[in-house]
Amino acid sequence: MASHTFRIGGELLVGRLGFGAMHLPTEPAADRESAVAVARRAVELGVTLIDTAHLYGGGANEELLAEALFPYPAGLLITTKVGVARTGPGGDWRLDGRPSVLRDQVDQALRRLRVDRVELLQLHRIDPGTPLAEQLGTLRELQTEGKIGRIGLSEVTVDELDRARTMVDVVSVQNRYNLLDREHEPVLEACAAADIAFLPWRPVAHGTSGAREEIGAVARELGATPTQVALAWLLARSPVVLPIPGTARAEHLEENLAAARLRLTPAHLSRLDGLAEPG
Repeated sequence: MASHTFRIGGELLVGRLGFGAMHLPTEPAADRESAVAVARRAVELGVTLIDTAHLYGGGANEELLAEALFPYPAGLLITTKVGVARTGPGGDWRLDGRPSVLRDQVDQALRRLRVDRVELLQLHRIDPGTPLAEQLGTLRELQTEGKIGRIGLSEVTVDELDRARTMVDVVSVQNRYNLLDREHEPVLEACAAADIAFLPWRPVAHGTSGAREEIGAVARELGATPTQVALAWLLARSPVVLPIPGTARAEHLEENLAAARLRLTPAHLSRLDGLAEPG
């Protein structure tokens, strides 16, 4: 049986089924109140890994989590991401890994999350317009200064991961991956070989999982939902996989987290393993 926990970077102990905060609304007031309740409920149900980013509302999502959860309970890891910025007030979002931008977004995250250090800081995307050495060098400097604890990457190839690891200690990778979309299978394999945490975003193929006959059949056999089957498959896929399903509804949150108790047999896994969609 796969472990229910994983130590990110060999140190940060978290439950393997986390929570992605991206979908939590920050306004209007009634929706914000509901979002705060969902975040608190996630922690009540045992979630110890919550993912957010500067991109999510320009930091508003970080502020929401602090409002809901500060002072943070022992053992809770809130990881955030930097490296995407607006072109101007009300402008479009674009990749921006310039050192000044990364430093500013980390400082904003510290203030919004009300912490002295972000224990896990992930580069949201590699900015092709800024040398990778400058981007990672800035994060390494922030690490030396004590503003961030550990460094992760998001949406990278195996080659990019290999290059990054020559410059910094990479402890996590956050790429798109789920039961039906396995484009980044080689990256997962590289993470598994190096004991790097792999956080699949979009861990459930929304609107698709329930329509696939085989997934629905397995779900009926187990008395579960297709979403739970998809999440359980991820947990069984590799011990380094830490899914971070997100939702703004308490009932969906509870459904998602119940997937940690679902046990897929070798026969179930064999049937599901062959479902990846071409491309």
